[in-house]
Formats: sequence, C-alpha cells, structure tokens
Amino acid sequence: MVARVATVAFEGIEARPVDVQVQVAAGSVAFVLVGLPDKAVAESRERVRAALTASGLALPAKRIIVNLAPADLPKEGSHYDLPIALGIMAAIGAIPQDALDGFTVLGELALDGTISPVAGVLPAAIAAHARGHGLICPAATGPEAAWAGEAIEIVAPRSLIQIANHFKGAQVLARPEPAIRRAEGALPDLRDIKGQESAKRVLEIAAAGGHHLLMSGPPGAGKSMLAARLPSILPPLAPRELLEVSMIHSIAGLLAEGALTDRRPFRSPHHSASMAALTGGGLHARPGEVSLAHHGVLFLDELPEFAPQALDSLRQPIETGEVAVSRANHRAVYPARFQLVAAMNPCRCGHAMEAGFTCKRAPNEKCMAQYQARLSGPLLDRFDLAIEVPAVDLADLLLPAPAEGSAEVLARVLAARARQADRFERLGLPGIRTNAAAPAALLDAIARPDPDGAALLRQAGERLKLTARAFHRLIKVARTLADLDQAEHVGRAHLAEAIGLRGRITGGSP
Repeated sequence: MVARVATVAFEGIEARPVDVQVQVAAGSVAFVLVGLPDKAVAESRERVRAALTASGLALPAKRIIVNLAPADLPKEGSHYDLPIALGIMAAIGAIPQDALDGFTVLGELALDGTISPVAGVLPAAIAAHARGHGLICPAATGPEAAWAGEAIEIVAPRSLIQIANHFKGAQVLARPEPAIRRAEGALPDLRDIKGQESAKRVLEIAAAGGHHLLMSGPPGAGKSMLAARLPSILPPLAPRELLEVSMIHSIAGLLAEGALTDRRPFRSPHHSASMAALTGGGLHARPGEVSLAHHGVLFLDELPEFAPQALDSLRQPIETGEVAVSRANHRAVYPARFQLVAAMNPCRCGHAMEAGFTCKRAPNEKCMAQYQARLSGPLLDRFDLAIEVPAVDLADLLLPAPAEGSAEVLARVLAARARQADRFERLGLPGIRTNAAAPAALLDAIARPDPDGAALLRQAGERLKLTARAFHRLIKVARTLADLDQAEHVGRAHLAEAIGLRGRITGGSP
C-alpha cells in the first residue's frame, strides 16, 4: 500500500503541489528517494531516520521507496523532511492512514524529532487554502501561516510525537494566531536634518508619487540621512501589498518568528553587491534586493561604485515591476516594484563642485565626467527626479531643530496618495496606487497640460533632448506636484518645477 502526503515546491513565490508517495514493501533493506531531489532533499533520509528513532519508531527492515511527484519538477530545500516522515508513519501504521488527507505538509526535522522552521510557509499556506487543504507546519512558523485566512485549518506541532498524539486524539494542538512584529523603535525623523529644505521638498515629492530619486552632492552633505528618513514619510502597506511583501520575505526566510509588519521595506545593499545579489539568483534562484524591496525603497549609496553590469540589470525590473531568474533547469519570477533612491558624489574626491577647488587628477569637469561615465544613460533616464544636495552651512547646524518633522510631511503625502488612489479607482484601475506606476496611455486622461503648459513642455523637450520615457516621467512628476497642491489639473507651474527637477538627469539645465 502507498501512503500519500501533499506538500509543495516553490517557483518564485508560487507554491506548486507535490505528491509525496511512500511505499514500504518486502525486499532488500533500503531507503530510496526518487523524483529529482537536490542535495538537501536527498539528505533528508538520514534526518528522517534519526528523528523517527528519537521519537520511538524504528524503521522496518524493509524496502522503503519515497517518490516525489511530479518527477520532472526539481525539488529543493529541507521542508520535505516532515511530509516524508509522516508518510512513513502512515505507511507503517504509527498514525491513521487517512489522518493526512486534506493537509499540505512542510517542515524540517532535527535529529531529536523536533520540527524546525522553514522558509516559504506563508505562500504554502495560501496555496493550500486555495486547494481546500489545511496546513501542517512547524510551530515557529504557525503565526505566519495563520495570515492565510481564518478558514484554513492549521496544525503547528513542535515535534513528531506531538503530531502523532494529535492525530490519535491524545493531544489537541490549538490553532496558532497571526503575529504582528513589534515596531523596532521609531523611524528616523526629518526633524533631525537641519538645512537642506529644498532636498526635503524633493523627498516629499518622491514619497507622494513613488518616484525614483537621484541625489548628488559632496561627502557629508546629508544624502544618506535624507534617504534613511524616506520610510518615515511613506504610508503603511495596504493589505494586498502587505501580503505580497510578506510572501517574498517568507520565501527568503526573513520573517522572524512568523510575524508580519506593515512598514515598507528599506533595503540598502553595499556597493560591492553582485548582479545576483541585486536581482536574485544563486544556486537556488533566491530573491534579490530588488524583490526584497518590493513596495518599498531600494537605496543605492555611492551609486557609481556599483559594478556597471549590476546597475544595468536594474533597468528591466524598474520598467516591468518583476524580475525573472533563469537557470538551466529552473526559472523563477519574483515581483520587484520598488522605489529606487540613489546617492552619489559629483566625482571621486567629492569636492569638484566646491568654489575654488582644483582637482589634482584632472580638470574638474573632466574628473566629474569620468566618474559619472560609470553610469549608463539608459539607467539615468529611468530616474524621475535628480537634485544636487549642497554641503550644509555651519550656521544651519547651530540652529534649533526645525519645527516640521516627518509627521507633518506624512500627512501631506497621505493626502496626495489618497487623491491618486481615488483617481485610479474611478478609472477602473485599483491595482495602481501612485502616479509613478501609471501607464503612459493614461497620462492624457490624468495629466493633460493646458496650452501654456504644452508650449513649455515642447520647449523643454527640444532643449533637454528628452526621450519618450523621460517625457512621460516628467508629466507624472507634474501630476504629483498638482496632487500635493490639491489641484485638479496640471498647471504650467507644476510642469516648470518638474522640468527643473529633471534637467540634471539629461545633462541640461532648466
């Protein structure tokens, strides 16, 4: 007789069903595992054997065959331990044969029979719920699985003995409750920054419309401080966004104790990060920084110091909102709709823009051009806003803290985002929530300029040599400026400010 246990294999954030088939039959003593397992799955034989022995169940002196179907789907990870062990227990009569019907199972086994947490429990729970299954998962990840819905049955044991007693009726395991991660202290506040009022204004525009931002300025001007305070003026994640973000972090194993948070991700990789680290990859095609920053902020400090190939790999995710990681026998697609914020010095020494400074390497203009040439034109064209952040005047540092902080700016950002969400809802596009995400075909409907504005756009386009992409991004920024002003239509003043914030990307001046 064959015992069957349902589990999953992960492709991106999608959990595909896998049928674990266990047969215990007469023959030479062996424990055979088939079905395209990787090294971690193949090693489960020893973990399962030790865990069953520690739980008081010795494997019978028979031929045990475990088949992971479909056989042509690669199986990766240690979460197959528990379904294999429960399949063997059902096959030898340690638990009722029908006990596992209607359950999806995943979990890693320790040698003493305890069940260790694994990655991907939330996507597995959602997939199980969609198939009308319950879920058996480690106790440590039970709070994570509970977010899949109140209707799904969840059993979260700590050990094989607990799950056996539960199915025999000797011990009833309570359904875990969803967990919320406690706030890890207050976010950095804009009130901490003295001076830089124009930079704060641009940061507010970027937050209101979800626009990509490039900051250039000398060392110590406050570029990194400004970027670190962007999360404090971003709205919390909407329920749908929270679910998408949590599924990615679950696959990556970043949900501590199964707890979710509505804070938007803020990822800041070092400039030595490889292309695989940014976009995803590795042996098992794991999500990269662009996916971990989904619905949040990806901050790249010292932008020209990143490898050019790694930076150019961001161009497609910026446009499509997803990244495909392909391997010889595996392909995974991860969401990657992030807000890119970057900071850079004007040159290698960082002081080329200072009055009276003479670079020892070359003329200032040549030094700046050589340094900035590390960034490709197509990448720069994808920024909506570009500003120079000058050095802070020492007199500003002696002033008291500014009266306006993140709370006041957040109120304006929330009002602007509410106008955008309502506009796209009326257009029948509830999935779009910011101007930056609006498709170009909608711009005539949501941001058509008046005749004066159109004339200004025509002049700016010819002078700055705007590409079609740059033209559309400029209009989106103008629409955000109008939303911040609570204006129904985009006016000439909004377009003029948007052009001023765009000119440095193209190398021109407004």
